[in-house]
Amino acid sequence: MTTDLTQAGDNGRITIDLAALGENWRALAALTGPATECGAAVKADCYGIGVDKGLPALWRAGARTFFVATPQEGQEARRLLPDATLYILNGLYPGASAFYAAHGLRPVLGSAEELREWAGFASETLAPLEAALHVDTGISRLGLSREEAHAAADGTLTGSPFRPAMVMSHLACADTPANPMSALQRQRFLELSALFPGARRSLANSAGVFLGPDYHFELARPGIALYGARAAESAQSRLATVVTLEARVLQTHLLRKGETIGYGATYTATADTRVAMIASGYADGYLRSSGSTDDRPGAEVFAGGKRLPVIGRVSMDMLGIDASALGEQELARGDFVELFGANLPVDDTAERAGTIPYEFLTGLGHRYARRYVGAGSEETG
Repeated sequence: MTTDLTQAGDNGRITIDLAALGENWRALAALTGPATECGAAVKADCYGIGVDKGLPALWRAGARTFFVATPQEGQEARRLLPDATLYILNGLYPGASAFYAAHGLRPVLGSAEELREWAGFASETLAPLEAALHVDTGISRLGLSREEAHAAADGTLTGSPFRPAMVMSHLACADTPANPMSALQRQRFLELSALFPGARRSLANSAGVFLGPDYHFELARPGIALYGARAAESAQSRLATVVTLEARVLQTHLLRKGETIGYGATYTATADTRVAMIASGYADGYLRSSGSTDDRPGAEVFAGGKRLPVIGRVSMDMLGIDASALGEQELARGDFVELFGANLPVDDTAERAGTIPYEFLTGLGHRYARRYVGAGSEETG
């Protein structure tokens, strides 16, 4: 009788290839060239792969400048990488200047209020505090307006001209290379960044890297491409697979023609169907929208050398697949199927679910066992 869960087996497993992560960073650094530093966006627990493993792997590959979203993420990144340059993309949280300074975190200042607070703290402490300045060029989320950027440069906002370590903006449509928005944003960025001579410039996210040298400037900050997902509508923007997600078969059974499966009875078998129930659901980050109905196909999984469709709704803890193409003996209770990975790109899974790979990678649940492979992994989860 099995009493040890390590003997009972994993419900599902995530294999994370740290060597592939390093390879992807080096490939992006080669694209940006020697005139541009290639940084790395590592927010949201390193896009779901685990910051404690991902950051050291990127550092070993050669990355030295990192971007996180929150000061708490910055604190953890500083613990892992004492010598890294760390930028906080969400900017300066109210009253948190001393926290940023204590941990060597550089806020990306995106409003007049943030700029005044940071400049005031620097004046009070007489510390040469580094920060980036975010100028809005069209995405209309965070960032100084054109007028505020001019006011920051001439000293109107803070009493003296602000001298950031870096000026940045964010591209809205770079994943669609033909979209004219990127060229418009680049022109606006050239104008506004020129207000701050001597500051480094950063415009390119992952998709921006693939737009070419005109978008690279002094610092690029790729994110999703590092983790193996497609960054733009081009085949070359998808690099080596980093994350492979697998889940266990709970049982197989026959679904007769005309019978339905799952909540809502949304999928009806058009022929006798060999069903395999898989131990993964929306509680594990496998999105409910990945399911199918009689009118709409859902996502697919990979097993036995074939892509197999998800049928019916995805439940909290399980999903059903049509395994008829494998016959009765090729997929059995306890076997694993690939939900996405080297054989089935996460981009394809996300597209079938009506979303983007970011949502799958950052939402991976804690019921999966994790295994790290590649340089520096020590094969631990």
